[in-house]
Amino acid sequence: MHLDKKIWKSLKIMGLTDYEARTYLALTSMISGTASEISLHSKIPRSRIYDVLKEMAEKGFVEIERGRPLKYSVISPMEVFKINKKRMLKELEKAEQQLTNIYDNQISQVSAPIWLIHGPDKIIKKELEIISRAKKTINIRAGFMFEGELELIKEKLNKAAKRGVLIKIMAAPYTFIGQEKVDLAQELNGISGQVRTYQIPFVKMIVRDETEMMLIFSKFSGEDHQALPISAIGVWNQYKEIAQNYAQVFEQMWKEDMHKRI
Repeated sequence: MHLDKKIWKSLKIMGLTDYEARTYLALTSMISGTASEISLHSKIPRSRIYDVLKEMAEKGFVEIERGRPLKYSVISPMEVFKINKKRMLKELEKAEQQLTNIYDNQISQVSAPIWLIHGPDKIIKKELEIISRAKKTINIRAGFMFEGELELIKEKLNKAAKRGVLIKIMAAPYTFIGQEKVDLAQELNGISGQVRTYQIPFVKMIVRDETEMMLIFSKFSGEDHQALPISAIGVWNQYKEIAQNYAQVFEQMWKEDMHKRI
């Protein structure tokens, strides 16, 4: 019964009505049949079954075979789900883009666009969101990393690089992720951007397009400087003047403070 509920929900998500979902479930066990046979198996009234089958054919769940009487054959679940997953993904991506555009336009008009974000999970999500909005540049000072963050950041940065975004990263010599000491520059090697090792504080910064940025802080424990996730806080800022200032300082260090490199 639990499986039936999941199947029923999936069919409804793909746009079938209650009668259509019941008919498709009946037809998957029948494979094909006449309207009368399908009405009997699905318990859909004969007065409705013809209209139901016609709608299902238009939606791509049933094929109609000409003859007397007409026969209706089910389209395999594999094909039905494949087609509908593609359609739904396109619709979701389009909706995501439209809503993101509305969100980006509105967020920049907020009178005081500075927020505090608490906890690694929310901070990482915001970092990925900032990277996904980049059009020209991303500058990062990576003084430390949270557990599970590296792979997510690398994937999102490489997608940005494919869009033509110029990526520059100043990485601390090492960070502790859990109990493991990690060479940050080495771990970031797979990124399509420039990575350099600098002796920088245990603070993280990300600036995109000189218009949006976030500073991330955390308390650290012991000599190993392991980040304490419960203390993590991000300062997310969309004041263009502040973001420009941080980006300019970053570029100045990148160009001139080469003696600070390891």
